[in-house]
Amino acid sequence: MPAVRNVLVVGGGAAGAAVAILLAEGGVAVDLIDSKPDVAVLGSGITLQGNALRVLRQLGVWDEVKAEGYEFDTLGLRAPDPAGTLIAELTDIRTGGEDLPATLGMYRPALARILIERASEQGAKIRFGVEAAALDESRAAYDLVIGADGLRSWTRRQLGIDVEPQPVGMGIWRTFTKRPASVTRTDLFYGGPAYIAGYCPTGEDTLYAYLVEDARDRAGLSPEEALATMRELAGAYHGPWDEIRENLTDPARVNYTVFESHVIDGPWNRGNVVLIGDAAHSCPPTLAQGAAQALEDASVLAELLLRDDALTDALWQEFTARRLDRAKTVVEASLQLARWQLTHERGDVPGLMARVAHLVAEPA
Repeated sequence: MPAVRNVLVVGGGAAGAAVAILLAEGGVAVDLIDSKPDVAVLGSGITLQGNALRVLRQLGVWDEVKAEGYEFDTLGLRAPDPAGTLIAELTDIRTGGEDLPATLGMYRPALARILIERASEQGAKIRFGVEAAALDESRAAYDLVIGADGLRSWTRRQLGIDVEPQPVGMGIWRTFTKRPASVTRTDLFYGGPAYIAGYCPTGEDTLYAYLVEDARDRAGLSPEEALATMRELAGAYHGPWDEIRENLTDPARVNYTVFESHVIDGPWNRGNVVLIGDAAHSCPPTLAQGAAQALEDASVLAELLLRDDALTDALWQEFTARRLDRAKTVVEASLQLARWQLTHERGDVPGLMARVAHLVAEPA
């Protein structure tokens, strides 16, 4: 018998939808609420490493994700010169196992839709446009409350945990547009006016492109001004970027956010309330592990709740032991990459990336 009979999940992102799928599949009554009006989320593309794909397969959505996305196994490094010269082509570690690709890119709202639909199919009751009630009321009505409500987590604040995401010092321009035939994997350009200029194929004819700069207040720009600013910054990069830049014509497809990071360095639960995903930890996307770590949180939490027959201190201690150090290592490594770029220090980027890849290749 599961440790819980009924659960409230606050937040319908990757972590919330994933834990709802697994618990509902295991016979737990799951209510999922989200303050957003519908499943559509802001964003362009998402890069999913193999360890994320491993959890998506566990959730029963791998075939749909594969059909929607674009798989690849290599990473290209290019120079910010007039030709966009390819410097190196690296073979990525298949962190989800040899039967899954190293990386898959896809349209972020498509992933959100697939996960929510799967949760509903498994029997989770999902309501959008609903704010969480007082936490004490929810704790009394459910065996467990799972706060999967993101960076600005309402649940975290209600618990009195005063850890909040802090700015890293970088901002990122993102867009979703047509994929040139020459783009068949992620390529990263280091140097030039941006710290990183990169792109990731997300489908048969689409890609996600991004430019990382010093964090700035871009809130006052109109959509048209934002598009012009991104196009101007992209003008320093060539090779496939020349065609990508020509396809940047829709202001509605451009967005700008600043990098933030935090980790709750201790147990993520307070009694029968637990935080997962960005509510508990977040990192700049320098290692593309944000969604993967959120999905791993959901997988491990559901495993323990379905395995044990009561919410005990031992259950929470095991959850902390399996998730805290792993997530903290990923956060710290992501921040180290950002610091090297901010200080123009030539750190051992390949070595750091390899160490994290070997870590997450082991199931959480």
